[in-house]
Amino acid sequence: MKRQVKNEFPPGWDEERVLDVLEYYENQTEDEAVAEHEAALSRPDHTLMPIPCEIVPKVRELIAKHEAKLAS
Repeated sequence: MKRQVKNEFPPGWDEERVLDVLEYYENQTEDEAVAEHEAALSRPDHTLMPIPCEIVPKVRELIAKHEAKLAS
């Protein structure tokens, strides 16, 4: 008997959105990917840092609260 797997998407996401993202990155050239990464790294209002995996959920929660505060 074949087991049926239920796809669960984050809020605001569905299968179509996932497929669109996959298509975008699968068709991106290496130069386009490099340019996208360089643009992300050059944002003066963001930073990158190593975060231990076990606290990533808490960091995401803090970011969501911050974004909600900015939106209100």
